[in-house]
Amino acid sequence: MKKSPRLWVQIGFAALTNGYVLGFTNGRIYQGSTKALCVPGLNCYSCPGALASCPIGSLQAVLGSRDFSFSFYVIGFLMIVGAFFGRFVCGWLCPFGLVQDLLHKIPLPRILHLRKRNNLPGHRYLKFLKYVILVVFVLIMPMFVLDIIGQGSPWFCKLICPAGTLEAGIILPLLNPSLQSAIGWLYTWKIMLLVVILVLSIFVYRPFCKYLCPLGAIYGCFNPIALYRFRIDESSCIGCHACQRACPMEIPVYESPNNAECIRCGKCRKACPTGCIHTTLEKKRQTEEAAK
Repeated sequence: MKKSPRLWVQIGFAALTNGYVLGFTNGRIYQGSTKALCVPGLNCYSCPGALASCPIGSLQAVLGSRDFSFSFYVIGFLMIVGAFFGRFVCGWLCPFGLVQDLLHKIPLPRILHLRKRNNLPGHRYLKFLKYVILVVFVLIMPMFVLDIIGQGSPWFCKLICPAGTLEAGIILPLLNPSLQSAIGWLYTWKIMLLVVILVLSIFVYRPFCKYLCPLGAIYGCFNPIALYRFRIDESSCIGCHACQRACPMEIPVYESPNNAECIRCGKCRKACPTGCIHTTLEKKRQTEEAAK
């Protein structure tokens, strides 16, 4: 069986979207014309190498602005990407998803009697937390929690986003000593949160994606209707549940192939002994080939 190219796609896309090498050498944020565009995944605007903007950060910037109340571009971008790919973006194109994947590959010492698990206790309830974060920190707070001049803040980026801390919060102060004097309690909180998420990623598969990511919450809503979906050939399915056992998100793929939690990693398809899990694109290709 061929190995999935997913890891190489993740690495390649992360390198491509953070390819401003000079930013990592001079400690300056890229300000070129491509910064007006969004990338599909969670990728911090302030990362020294970032060539484009994060859609969640861009959405908050517009909602919190005194001059703009709505962004057709950002909303349209999220809807188009979601309509075409759903959470395929999370599994293949998000740099912070790649970080969590790599950390989860770290082997645990057997002498510590530690074992890895896919989900945290209370997963069935915790998975809805990302929707709360989307509504409260991304949508409501930037519009209604304002400063003295009536300007909102990107509260998710400011208080929660670990991608921003990892990609910008650590690198920029190291490259710019003048920024170190501005470090306070908020920076300490963000570093602590990042450390917790990174350590937890070793033991639990993608905890940030499952429980905290508002971008995943948005794309998950499109999974059932996205152009790229999974389909089960019920005539071939033998009900062995191998797909669910292989799924790192612990989704019952055989009965819910387009669950909002699915990141399209493809492990269920590899595990299926009868090959009954297809994508919509494959289905179309098979029909075209049969017609020839």
